[in-house]
Amino acid sequence: MAENTDKFIDMVTASARVELPLSDFAPRHGLRVRNTTVERAKFPCIDYHNHLDAQTPRDVLTIMDACNIERVVNITMQTGEAAFEVHRKFKAAAPNRFETIAWFDWSDQHETGFWERSLERLERFADAAFRGIKLWKDLGLTLRDANGEMLRVDDERLAPFFEKAGELGMPVMFHTADPDAFFLPIDRFNERYEELAAHPDWGFYGSHFSKDELLAQRDSVFPRHPKTTFVCAHLAEKSEDLAYVGRLLDLNPNLFVDIGARTAELGRQPYTSREFFLKYADRIVFGTDLVPDIEMYRLHFRFLETRDEYFDYPSHASRQGRWQIYGIDLPDDVLKKLYRENALRLLEAR
Repeated sequence: MAENTDKFIDMVTASARVELPLSDFAPRHGLRVRNTTVERAKFPCIDYHNHLDAQTPRDVLTIMDACNIERVVNITMQTGEAAFEVHRKFKAAAPNRFETIAWFDWSDQHETGFWERSLERLERFADAAFRGIKLWKDLGLTLRDANGEMLRVDDERLAPFFEKAGELGMPVMFHTADPDAFFLPIDRFNERYEELAAHPDWGFYGSHFSKDELLAQRDSVFPRHPKTTFVCAHLAEKSEDLAYVGRLLDLNPNLFVDIGARTAELGRQPYTSREFFLKYADRIVFGTDLVPDIEMYRLHFRFLETRDEYFDYPSHASRQGRWQIYGIDLPDDVLKKLYRENALRLLEAR
């Protein structure tokens, strides 16, 4: 005789082992919600975080004009004379539309006089009207000194460099560490598994310094150099914890953050994000850190200017995670600061 079963229990306990490859899974949601196309930023906008080295100025200008992008700041990844060539290329094409932030050059760090040469390079960048300099995540993660020791983000040999940057009015940008998921095992529990599978070199699980140690090193730099302006890219690499970013801003009046490549994280916590933007409206700058593209900019504007629900976030090809985002409908006064006014404070620091 067949055992009696409960249909409801059967329904709620049923499961299956699916053979569909994750890379082939592309669900289409069935929600019927508002879909607003924001073709142009509501106010003139400065993209403070982009990388244009491989781009053609004319092509970028076409996109900028279509989207109400007043200026783009190119964080060149070139060093030496190549950095100046890129700077001149964009300035020659449209001097009032492009700015350049330099890239810290570690290529000769094991040679005598390196730290002094770094100061000389900074002065040369300032003389050529570069608008700042960036220290990338290799500091603290991969760079080692001549003795084989991992360089700390707060290495005291960098202190004169930070002081000189303050004297020259050159903001210093930090990209220290990476998203939390990049410091976790790349396994089935990691919500950014697909992204890390596409970029295994982005995984830092078991790194010499933990992420917490790296951020603590970086954070200790800001109060030591109160006359120097710092910018933490990617929401200080803590977009998963905006309360942390808020405390960091509270403690350091010489610090700004940009939102480059973090719309995915911000947009899935819309209530917390909106409160954060309202409270720190004077300290956040707009940036994308994505290849210039009309649709990319429009998705940013949709996130910042509307109350739309459950839509795609702007991203590189491998995506950041399998979720959608929600608009945060910022008021005009906040948008004006985010889009332009805060960036001008940094660009006009000299």
